[in-house]
Amino acid sequence: QIVYLKPPWTLANLLKCYKKHWMAVFDYVVPRGLLSTIECLHKHLCTGKPVDSSTVRILLQESKKLLHAFSSRSDYNGVLPQAYAEVNKLYQALTERDLSEDIMVLSENAVCEKMEAMTPNLQNSEEKKLHPSFHVAQENRHQEIWSVLEGVWNTINLYSIEIFQKLDPNTVTVTAKSSFEEAFLGLQKLLAAVNDIREGISR
Repeated sequence: QIVYLKPPWTLANLLKCYKKHWMAVFDYVVPRGLLSTIECLHKHLCTGKPVDSSTVRILLQESKKLLHAFSSRSDYNGVLPQAYAEVNKLYQALTERDLSEDIMVLSENAVCEKMEAMTPNLQNSEEKKLHPSFHVAQENRHQEIWSVLEGVWNTINLYSIEIFQKLDPNTVTVTAKSSFEEAFLGLQKLLAAVNDIREGISR
């Protein structure tokens, strides 16, 4: 009866209504943390900016999470299961496409390795002309991965030291680099980064 924007709704209008009425209505229907899902969907779907495949995957996951939460209340005359099935179909199609692309890249790398194995004596400049960019790209990729993992390790060390110093009353901290709250927030961000790395490795 009282709604921020009257129907019929566009997707942008619908997400705005979710945000506007979240505290008064939806907070009592679905878990409170799903407001971040609404904000994520609004940010990426309603600003007109292009999104890459990894972002699309995240948006589909967030959409599935939202639909699943509302399914505990009602099936909305069968509309919700149908919507969930369509979103899940898109997610599966994207996953299969990304997987096939990864397999193609791995196959190309395997071919290059076989060629190198078949021509062990071509260590002169002529061999470098065959695929110099491949070697450079692989080396840069390895350095990039190593840098990320090293950054994760250093961050874990830093915040772990800070937290254990805060928790141990016998430890005297001479110079505090960050507050307990900052360390906690940093670890939350780190957890998200590690999950991204894990998903990338699994792909």
